[in-house]
Amino acid sequence: MKPIDLARLFVLAALWGGSYLFIRIAAPVLGVFFTISLRVIFAACALGLYGAFTQQLSNLKSRWQSYLLLGLLNNAIPFILIALAVVNLNASVAAILNATTPLFTAVAAAIWLKEPLDKRKILGLSLGIIGVAILVGWSPLPLSLPVILGGLSALIAALSYGIAAVYARRRFMGNRATETAIGQLIGSSILLIPVTFTSIPNTIPSTEMILAVVTLAIACTAFAYLLYFQLISNTGATKAATVTFLIPVFSLLFGKILLGEPVNSGLIVGLITILLSVWLVINTKYQK
Repeated sequence: MKPIDLARLFVLAALWGGSYLFIRIAAPVLGVFFTISLRVIFAACALGLYGAFTQQLSNLKSRWQSYLLLGLLNNAIPFILIALAVVNLNASVAAILNATTPLFTAVAAAIWLKEPLDKRKILGLSLGIIGVAILVGWSPLPLSLPVILGGLSALIAALSYGIAAVYARRRFMGNRATETAIGQLIGSSILLIPVTFTSIPNTIPSTEMILAVVTLAIACTAFAYLLYFQLISNTGATKAATVTFLIPVFSLLFGKILLGEPVNSGLIVGLITILLSVWLVINTKYQK
């Protein structure tokens, strides 16, 4: 992986790691569906304006069905499921469960794109999952129906992300990252607009809520997806999906900085293990 793509990977991880905190702030008050609908619609508007200004909207109409499906798999389904997971669990656990995305992506790529699952890649994926398990420590949540449903929501979201990554690689190979990001956000916005009008909260959001949603939409969605699709185009679906190994690291670091959460030895050991797993996967020769 080139240094510029490695930099994209870490910036993307930081943005998506922060997104869990913003969802945690907004969703319990504004509601899961309203929060996610605003996230997607605001992001689509921001990227749409950027695309119009840079004249990168030429193929949207001809490929609208593909963008609609990508928006469903990569935005609508996983965003809502992750928000439900964050509400029922917490930001860190939801981010950790989302780290299974590269495993789903690698399996989907092996089946769909005939991308080989060599021993090095399997070892890297396994270490990533072990690393995030170490990261969370030994403080299990009480086993209850909301916790179980939250965990299932996060895992199904990871599966949806994995399938979406492979679909994007197959369907939009050679496509400009900006156009793909805009297309999928417009597609998911169309799907979520009805949800917005049926889930409007009764209370007026505070300034903190507004800032959380705007940051979630512009930085953690619009800008983040430009980076993500560029990574898929440059490195392949499986390597791009290794960003989910780094997301829990940033999620926990932001929790320490912004919420005063403690940092223990599990964080250090988990961080080293995760970085090793990412190194193993991204240095596996990618077969186009």
